[in-house]
Amino acid sequence: MLVLGVIFLVYILALFAGLPQKWTNSQSEHFQDEKAASVMGETGGNLADIAEAPENTGVANEDALAASADNASETAASVQAYEASVVDKELRCPPLWTALPFVTLLLCIAILPLLRATDHWWESNLNRFIVVAFLALSTIAYYAFFYQHRLDLHWPSHSLVSPDAGWFLKGSAVFVNAILGEYVSFIILLFALFSITGGIRIAGDWKASSLHNSIILAAGAIMASFVGTTGAAMLLIRFLLETNKHRKHKTHTVIFFIFCVCNVGGCLLPTGDPPLFLGYLRGVKFLWTLNLWKEWFFVCGTLIVLYYLLDTFYYYPKEFPLDRTVEKFKIKQAKISGLYPNLFCLLGVILAVMLLDPTQEFLSLFGVKTGWYPPMFLREIVQLLMVFLSFALGSETVRKLNEFNFGAIIEVAVLFFGIFICMQAPLQILDAKGADIVAQVNKYGSKLKLNEAKEFFWMSGSLSSVLDNAPTYLVFYETAKSASEGKLQKAREENDLETVAKIEAELQEGLDETGEAIPVQLLVAVSLGSVFMGAMTYIGNGPNFMVKACAEQAGVKMPTFFGYMGYSIGFLLPILIAMTIIFL
Repeated sequence: MLVLGVIFLVYILALFAGLPQKWTNSQSEHFQDEKAASVMGETGGNLADIAEAPENTGVANEDALAASADNASETAASVQAYEASVVDKELRCPPLWTALPFVTLLLCIAILPLLRATDHWWESNLNRFIVVAFLALSTIAYYAFFYQHRLDLHWPSHSLVSPDAGWFLKGSAVFVNAILGEYVSFIILLFALFSITGGIRIAGDWKASSLHNSIILAAGAIMASFVGTTGAAMLLIRFLLETNKHRKHKTHTVIFFIFCVCNVGGCLLPTGDPPLFLGYLRGVKFLWTLNLWKEWFFVCGTLIVLYYLLDTFYYYPKEFPLDRTVEKFKIKQAKISGLYPNLFCLLGVILAVMLLDPTQEFLSLFGVKTGWYPPMFLREIVQLLMVFLSFALGSETVRKLNEFNFGAIIEVAVLFFGIFICMQAPLQILDAKGADIVAQVNKYGSKLKLNEAKEFFWMSGSLSSVLDNAPTYLVFYETAKSASEGKLQKAREENDLETVAKIEAELQEGLDETGEAIPVQLLVAVSLGSVFMGAMTYIGNGPNFMVKACAEQAGVKMPTFFGYMGYSIGFLLPILIAMTIIFL
């Protein structure tokens, strides 16, 4: 509480000094300019000029030819500017080995908890921070001492850091881009959702029937998009475990809970899962993810129906007759405590994320022109204010009954601190070389192709299964943009006007629908792959391990890493294959 008070005081003083307002003005102006430049750079001019060009009917249209000649120099200049920017990116691209700290950190997250020699050592957040700090400093040191090109500084607005600026300024630029530019917003949202839901408790003695468990899964899948997969999982897992405490066979119930609540359920809003929130920070419209409802409904619905049938006809009949008799007389009432003030605090967090984006005009989401841009970090301050109110007005007894503590969110904060810094080099490499990487994969891969939505879904999803899905999303988000950019450049070089017009139309559609100049289907594929396939392993998404830990504390025997994969491959994977066939 004291820390929150200090943060509020510092921000109020900054407001009086005019700093957040100044940062907002510079960022919003640059954001709008960048959007326009992105469209012009990637499309080489007005998209409609080519997309709506008249077809050749065999009769020369002299007026059209004259207009085309008049615009030729302008189009050529746009293409030259675009090609110059690509060359500049490639010249400033760091070598591939600079991605080693990022890869090493992800491997540590994936492997160290599984090894007997390091599993207990890795449980300490201090030990995690030692590893994270070393790898993060390695990335910062490269840019500070060895990088000999100008650096793009993205916070509070775009500026350039000269290669002669000195090691401190160059290292600081990387740190500021990673932490102030993205990490702060990202971790405060997770912290707010985790802290507020910790003050809500659902308790009762429901009958542990297939139907009641299915209802819990469905409620969690719906809730996950609004309060986050972490918030929904922590809110419902204790109730699920308490409901099923008398059952002998309940491991499968927890696993399907991980599928539905910890992963798949969070794809409808940026507040649902970290990858989508990172996309929102990159410029994807807040409500665009609601377009994923068909895929969400298909996968969640199929999982819940499958669970119901599996539990009804296989697991429940295997329960001891005495336990089934006891279940018949259990009280079917659930009690929710702590809704005040936490329900209103959760609503406050969601509204803050929706309405207080410093790069967007206030209420522009609803088509209202206010002319006011929220000061930078006001969104985060409001979220922290909701946390403050949750603790100040909420019940301490409820939190004790929930056994609430900050251990899990501290673990996430420590790991992502390193991830956001270490991924600066890989993201820059992908931005410059993404199109070439895709071209090489397509050239030499016998079956692996990265041209269509299905391929982006399975590639982003496969990596999200074994690595963290948030940075994986960013990697393939950038790769999808670079791939489209490279295809457009190649079509221009070959003077393939039909392909140029098609790609430009796709980019314009993406800009109109999503807010980003990226083909819509590729963004759909990357979003679904990163969110859905995080459920394939324990390490695919943070809440997976948190739920596993809660279940084991409650006496549920959870499967090993590969045992869990047996469930995900057997039950989840066929559903995802069907989804790609139907929707992608």
